Parts: sequence; structure tokens; C-alpha cells
Amino acid sequence: MSNDFVQYGPHSWPANWLIPKHLPNGVRAVCTTREGGESKVPYESFNLGNHVGDDEQHVKKNRQHLQSLLGVRPVFLKQVHAWDVIEISNGIIDDTVADVCFTSQKQIACTIMVADCLPVLAWNSSGTWVGAAHAGWRGLLGSYGRGVFEVLVSSLPNHVKVSDLHVWLGPCIGPTAFEVGEDVYPAFVSQSAQSHNAFVPHQQQSQKWWADLQSLARKRLQHLGVQHIDGNDGSSDWCTVLNRELFFSHRRDKVSGRFAACIWIDT
Repeated sequence: MSNDFVQYGPHSWPANWLIPKHLPNGVRAVCTTREGGESKVPYESFNLGNHVGDDEQHVKKNRQHLQSLLGVRPVFLKQVHAWDVIEISNGIIDDTVADVCFTSQKQIACTIMVADCLPVLAWNSSGTWVGAAHAGWRGLLGSYGRGVFEVLVSSLPNHVKVSDLHVWLGPCIGPTAFEVGEDVYPAFVSQSAQSHNAFVPHQQQSQKWWADLQSLARKRLQHLGVQHIDGNDGSSDWCTVLNRELFFSHRRDKVSGRFAACIWIDT
């Protein structure tokens, strides 16, 4: 995985957890992997999802361990492949329905769980605002041109310009593994002709396409005026399906755990 986008974290964290670079002072972020938890097959080992059939006590211990490693509370959402947004605060309980979250409060982590969808972390240059989004194709597409990124951008404080936003794209299903039906391609292209370049026709099935999820995300962000985008570049290192030892994948395994991307204001 490219060192341009990943660096090593504290010694107490598993060495293969991913950390976005270019974070401002006072902002911290991490993306977990399968390593470091209590869960057993097929959820081994650091499953953070409490909705996938894993032993409840294992998930509870994994979440407690994550909080201990981060030093702040990660807020776990009930993600529904939509574009509802909430502002994270100490009063927010876990399993609140939302696929986008943000905060200007210190010591609480915006957290997104995934197992093929794209986890997205965002912050402003001065480190006074952070946000996160769960970006599957439905969330990216949204409704009438309003999806997870449009909602995230609309949540920015008045003093933060979109051009000041920094975005990190985490691991997701890659362009050689993400097969989509005939309805997905025209839905994106009807919103933006540039989306055409993120799809490759399936050679064996005329009604299917291979989709590049991170490319669709980049195009959407760029259209909104976001200039600083790092992380997932569509290469095989970032693909959840191809990297079984690192990442959970629902598409690959059907029954699967969830890893998480977290971002917070530390000081």
C-alpha cells in the first residue's frame, strides 16, 4: 500500500492499521483492519459490527478495546445506505441512524463501519472540524443529486470553505471486483457524464458493469470543489475483496465482520 497515504501509528496499535497522512495538529484518524480482536471465524478477529451475527460479547470487547486504543469514544452509527447526517456529541448514542456524521467537539470520534463500501474521512486545515461518511454506490448517488458528499459539504461551518476540506478515502471493493447491474451505470452517467470513465463493461454479461467506487467518489468530490483528496487510488492494495488477511468483505465472504474508520479532534 502506498506510503504516500499511510503511516504507522502508536506501538500499541496493530502495525497494519491505516493512518491518513497530512492531518493537522490536534486531529487524529485511523482505519482498523481484521487484526487485534476477540471474534472467531468467520468474524476473526477485530469485528466491530453488532449486526452481522457475531457473538455480542466479542463485539463488545472489540469496541471497548478500540476505545481504549484511541483514548476517545468512537460513536457507532446504524448505517442504512442512505444520506442522513448527524452532528456527533457526547449525548449521541450508538446505533443512531445515519450514514454521515461530523463534529467540532473534542475527544469523540466520528466512526464509519464497512466491509466493501467506501469509508470517507474529512477535516479542515485548521483542525476545528471533522466528518465521516459511509459511501456505497447508493449513498454516493443519492436522490436528485443529493447524496452523502453533498450532505457532508452542507454540514461545514460557515467559516470553512469547501476548498479548505481535506478528504481521505479508505479501503473498499476494488474496480476488478465490484460487479454492478444495468441500473447503476445509467443512474450515475445521467447525473454526470464524467462518471462513464469509472465503469468498464462486463465481458461475459452484457447487462453487467465493473464499477470503480473510489473513482466515482473522487469525481463527485471534485465536482463539489474538494481539492485535497488522498488515500484509495483504485489499486489492488486498497481492495477489500482481494486482501482477505487485512479486510472484511461482504461481497467475498457473504457472512463477514466490519472494520472501521475513525476521526476525531484530540486537543
